[in-house]
Amino acid sequence: MTLAQHRVHPRPRGRTGALDVCVIGMHYAPEHTGNAPYTTGMVAALHEAGHRVRVVTGYPHYPAWEVTEGYTGLRRRELVDGVPVTRVRHPVPAVPDARRRIVMDAAFTAHAGLVGGPRPDVVVAVSPVLLTVLAGLRWKYRWPGSAALRGRGEGRTALGVVTQDLYSRALAETRMTSSRLAGWGAKLEGGLLSRADGVAVVHPQFTRPLADLGVDPARITTIPNWSHIAAPTRDRAATRRELGWRDDEVIALHAGNMGVKQGLENVVAAAREADARNSPVRFVLLGTGNQRARLEELGAGIERLTFLDPLPDDRFPDALAAADVLVVNEAETVAEMSAPSKLTSYFSAGRPVVAASWPHSAASAEIGRARAGVRVDPGAPADLLAAVAATAGDDEAGRRGQAYAADALGAGRAHRAYVDWVEGLAASR
Repeated sequence: MTLAQHRVHPRPRGRTGALDVCVIGMHYAPEHTGNAPYTTGMVAALHEAGHRVRVVTGYPHYPAWEVTEGYTGLRRRELVDGVPVTRVRHPVPAVPDARRRIVMDAAFTAHAGLVGGPRPDVVVAVSPVLLTVLAGLRWKYRWPGSAALRGRGEGRTALGVVTQDLYSRALAETRMTSSRLAGWGAKLEGGLLSRADGVAVVHPQFTRPLADLGVDPARITTIPNWSHIAAPTRDRAATRRELGWRDDEVIALHAGNMGVKQGLENVVAAAREADARNSPVRFVLLGTGNQRARLEELGAGIERLTFLDPLPDDRFPDALAAADVLVVNEAETVAEMSAPSKLTSYFSAGRPVVAASWPHSAASAEIGRARAGVRVDPGAPADLLAAVAATAGDDEAGRRGQAYAADALGAGRAHRAYVDWVEGLAASR
């Protein structure tokens, strides 16, 4: 997804005058899933507002966990819809366990920190990756003048952090590392975010955990993610035929990354339960990720389980709308670390949602707020199957989710909020 695809919500020029803004984040277009569409959209909004934006990002690799073909060399510069983009090389582990992820994040941060250029008025670091905050701090504490100027704050670069996931909670909840390392991660996250002039979170439930880490709640701003997919264009029945979905079966579709935090073994077990009960429910896992091969092996021989490769952007919305139920599944250990970005697309598709997620999770809060589906406990495949069967055909829940997306999760509102937030950071200097 490019910047041009985000230019649908023009706004007046920035009220603070043109600012120099540097955005640092590992994920960016052409990646079209995860947090890349939101970073790309934020940059598009700042560019449209008349600010001079530049981006430092990684080589596209997510969610396949391999660098996209054609991206070679240690560093490359591009001009994407008028915005200068510098891509820096970093390792991409085939098996992204905690140790390899930390090495990748550290390498990206170190390389991004070496990218020069004029000192920005505002630098925005996007987490994940948390360590990008270090690259942002390099600008914040890079003083051009004398020590006297430092006391007055003249010429200072403001630092903002966009937090898509809670880093320390991810370490703890995915159990990819030891409790000691997770504790160090919490201290690191609190220490880095406390040095930011402002932190933008994608869900209000992130505020309390960040405050517990020592981040001043007055510096936390909630800017929800938005739906970045187009409306479906094809006939629903035709799409089902194309995908091989029969009219007499209930399609429960999980679309997106297949990683550790999704805990999709639960969906595989639910499909096995559907076979045992001769249920009309078929579970479909659409996408890729570092756990897909393992899940395919685990699901071998299950009749009511299908894997689909990622679809082109113009076909993806049609697939969501053609399903009977859209599934969110989180690992049993996951509760506070993230707000699944797939929900914005799910709600826009107008289909009811079933989430295997704990009651206090951000996913459960969003589904309850939208009144767009039901929740069951994670790690209970029989309950997941029963909820899917009971929810299929609840078109009213689907319509409520669609209305909620249009009212509360509009791209225009979020884009304006990001521009106001960045301008406010600059004014606070």
